[in-house]
Amino acid sequence: MLGGLDGPPLCPDHDAFRVKESDVAKRITILILVAMILGIIVGFILNQTVTDSSAAATIADALSILTGLFLKLIKMIIAPLVFATLMGGIAHMGDRSALGRMGARTIGWFLLAGFVSIGLGLLFVNVIRPGVGVGLPLPPANEANGIAQAHFVLKDFILDLVPASIFDALAKNAILQIVVFATFAGVAATAIGEKAAPIVKAMDSLAQLMLQITDYVMRLAPFAVFAAVTSAVMKEGLGIVITFGYFMGGFYLALACLWAVLFGVAAVAVGGPRAKELFLHIRAPFLIAFSTASSEAAFPRTLEALERFGVPPRIAGFVLPLGYSFNLDGSMMYCSFATMFIAQAYGIHLSITQQLTMMLLLMVTSKGIASVPRASLVVISSTLGAFHIPEAGLLLILAVDQFLDMGRTGTNVVGNAVASTLVAKWEKALEPSSGTAAQS
Repeated sequence: MLGGLDGPPLCPDHDAFRVKESDVAKRITILILVAMILGIIVGFILNQTVTDSSAAATIADALSILTGLFLKLIKMIIAPLVFATLMGGIAHMGDRSALGRMGARTIGWFLLAGFVSIGLGLLFVNVIRPGVGVGLPLPPANEANGIAQAHFVLKDFILDLVPASIFDALAKNAILQIVVFATFAGVAATAIGEKAAPIVKAMDSLAQLMLQITDYVMRLAPFAVFAAVTSAVMKEGLGIVITFGYFMGGFYLALACLWAVLFGVAAVAVGGPRAKELFLHIRAPFLIAFSTASSEAAFPRTLEALERFGVPPRIAGFVLPLGYSFNLDGSMMYCSFATMFIAQAYGIHLSITQQLTMMLLLMVTSKGIASVPRASLVVISSTLGAFHIPEAGLLLILAVDQFLDMGRTGTNVVGNAVASTLVAKWEKALEPSSGTAAQS
């Protein structure tokens, strides 16, 4: 059987490699922070000096080349990395009952975290009431918002879980479909024992290969961050932050509370010092996700950070891909917060019963369209229609959506990192950190 046979490190100087890798991660983290600051400064200068709209569009297009190239390079890595880490992790797990237990714990935590995220969003928006007396011109109720609705259909969701072809799923980066096939492949590899050893070894090598490619790609991250932040600030200007300050401030306050809850749970589970270590380890992937507003961009680095923190690859490789579709804590909070903000702006009162119904609806719809571009806006649009709130209200938040997307995407990384840590602790598999957190 393959169970428990993790095998020797792929290179004899594995520990030295990890220390060197941590040093690189630390430098990239500093460079990303510098790139964000420079992006804000340059973006503000361009916003104030470039008055011609066509010239601004040309500059934005030029900047988008850097960001787009970086994100495409990351997407190139995601599918093979998810497949290799998940299949190899399940094969090394050996005991199929352990897989069922870990899966149940993972999904159970995702559901609990989802309810907490949506609930905190509703709590803060009801207390702060940012939409009351918003002072912004309300779009006509029948005005188009440009966001296509995507209604959750259970039959389509279930059928879409299984790929018609694994190659098609890999080509489309269909994470849920890759997870389903990799799970079957990992369980089958466990069942046939040593006959699958060469394939499992190949998966381990493929995972290491993808992480090495990630190391190369991440050297472009500061340039992509600079381009993304510059473009966002140039288009909207810092004045938009003042105009929507109460709304944005309320949302980020809610996010901060969610972070406190997540790390508080981690502190109870693994101890305060280790929870602090976790925070330090994931700061680089958090910054990448925050500045690019892309969860995909942070996925490989999150996997590496969790491994350095002590979460075994077989657990991180199982929990993170599932979390990518099922545990979008920041996005779920945003959906509830923004929907209520729009309702308040239009003077529409929703009762406690209606808000609880909204919570249940968001728990379902946020899972069904996780791979849809601008998924949060699509979910909000569908939710507005379900409660007879003018869908044109989305136009109120489109101007600042990029700035809000940064916060909710970074929060998704935090939520999935905490989820992986908790599952590792519950499985009694959490290991000591390799290297110091400061090096992450």
